[in-house]
Amino acid sequence: MTIEDMLQAALVVASVGLAAFCLLLARRLRRLNDLESGLGGAIAVMAAEVDRLEKAIRAARAEATEASESLADEIAHARKERALWDLRQRIGEAAMPEPRQTTPRRLRKRPEAADA
Repeated sequence: MTIEDMLQAALVVASVGLAAFCLLLARRLRRLNDLESGLGGAIAVMAAEVDRLEKAIRAARAEATEASESLADEIAHARKERALWDLRQRIGEAAMPEPRQTTPRRLRKRPEAADA
């Protein structure tokens, strides 16, 4: 056997080994990308969950914005009501006559007692 024949034999053995390795990798890759049980399925489930969570976040953000606007409206309404109440109080105080200073009955002089 010449060196050339030995190199060709080694090349054939290496080619067969690489072919076996490629078949093994292809089989593992097929299992990995399997949508039912492999990583492909996990990625598909995660993508669906991300979409669901994004929709939930959008809905929560819209609801929070709506609640914030409603609260701002209620605060503005409450401030107007408070201002109106204060105005009514001031009008009521201005319309009421000043209370008279009265002396207790014990200290008042009775007209009958003054004549006697």
